[in-house]
Amino acid sequence: MTTVDRPGAATVELRPVDVDSFRGLLRRQASTVTVVTTPGLRGNRMRPDLPPAGFTATSFTSVSLDPPLVSVCLGRASSSWPTVEQAEHVAVHLLASGQQEIAQIFATSGIDRFTAHPGWTIGPFGVPLIGDALAVLLCRVVRRIEAGDHTILLGEPLALGAGEDGDPLLHHRGGYTTTLGDWPEAW
Repeated sequence: MTTVDRPGAATVELRPVDVDSFRGLLRRQASTVTVVTTPGLRGNRMRPDLPPAGFTATSFTSVSLDPPLVSVCLGRASSSWPTVEQAEHVAVHLLASGQQEIAQIFATSGIDRFTAHPGWTIGPFGVPLIGDALAVLLCRVVRRIEAGDHTILLGEPLALGAGEDGDPLLHHRGGYTTTLGDWPEAW
């Protein structure tokens, strides 16, 4: 164990990194909630007879303005991974404050997420688009980078869409919120 004195602040205790401590620390970071979708694929070919894939992600970020690039991370043990691994195009939906149910549906394993949430349509390249999202980025996957047990997808936005202006859905300390002021001090 190591302690670090910060000028004008309390002493910080530094501990070796283990999975549980790492996860607990990352829960302190507020993240926007996104749902990533892609068409059903087999052998790198879009198959309308196969179900599309989608998952909830809080690991979305902009990477570059010129050229425009974004990233999203997905665990390779995820049920969505076999489809996303082959995807040429994905849609990233930034969820709005009232869309906790959508986030939960796309975070649930073992269900047909698109049947559980029927509010979607087929967009360009066969990519499912979720209605009423705060913003949507239709992206061409330009690179996959293996990183530990996850893969980082780099996407080039080809089209953008914005719904009604509003507050984003946030994930913080294991739950959904719209403002960080919603959390009691005990957290």
